[in-house]
Amino acid sequence: MTTTIYQRDDDLLMGISLQNVNVPENNNMALHICENPETIINNRKQLAATINYPLEQFVCANQTHSATFYKVTKEDAGRGAFRNEDAIPETDALYTFESDIVLCSFTADCVPVLFYSKEDHLVGAIHSGWQGTVKEISLKTFEHLRDEERIDLNNVFVHIGTALSQERFEVDEDVFTRFKNLGYANDLMYLKESTHKYHIDNQLTVQKQCELAGIPSDNITVERVCTFNSDEGFSYRQNKKAGRHLSFIVQK
Repeated sequence: MTTTIYQRDDDLLMGISLQNVNVPENNNMALHICENPETIINNRKQLAATINYPLEQFVCANQTHSATFYKVTKEDAGRGAFRNEDAIPETDALYTFESDIVLCSFTADCVPVLFYSKEDHLVGAIHSGWQGTVKEISLKTFEHLRDEERIDLNNVFVHIGTALSQERFEVDEDVFTRFKNLGYANDLMYLKESTHKYHIDNQLTVQKQCELAGIPSDNITVERVCTFNSDEGFSYRQNKKAGRHLSFIVQK
């Protein structure tokens, strides 16, 4: 299997590409870390064919672990799909009110967040590594949608995708302190006495940010699959040369 479809209906399609050792470069989807860019484009074209949307309708960002979000319009179609140079610069969250635009997020341990509101014809994709989480990218994106775009967050549904598990997310005190300073992640961390390392649940911290913005907890699903432990997961912590998953969402 090379793709998991989370939801497919008359209005919406969303899912994630998976690592597959039987596919060139293990089905890596990232141009910024690859052996051959042509292989990555071919992998993306295979994904495009699977979901029945041309690659020219994909929109990708150059992710920098920021707290920056960007409103995608039809004029952005194809940006970052075939080359990094025209991707949305220095951005880690994309959202759009347009139809037939495939928003993309690349991860290998970081938390991918896909969201939608059918009432508002809104979809979005967020990349939240631990740096993005302590910068509160999800919270800030949803606050912007609530306050500036006038979105009723009671109508927003969120899927938090496969990521590094708390067991595998082992950090030193400096990272622990940054999470502690958030003020709401204390119950999502523990100290392992035998190693003197802290373990943090990045997925549930992101979920907490969604809830703090005003999204009902019943509207949030969390895929508790660890990218390090899963054969279908790309894990930077396991292999610094790992490829990337592509999480995608598009409304019809």
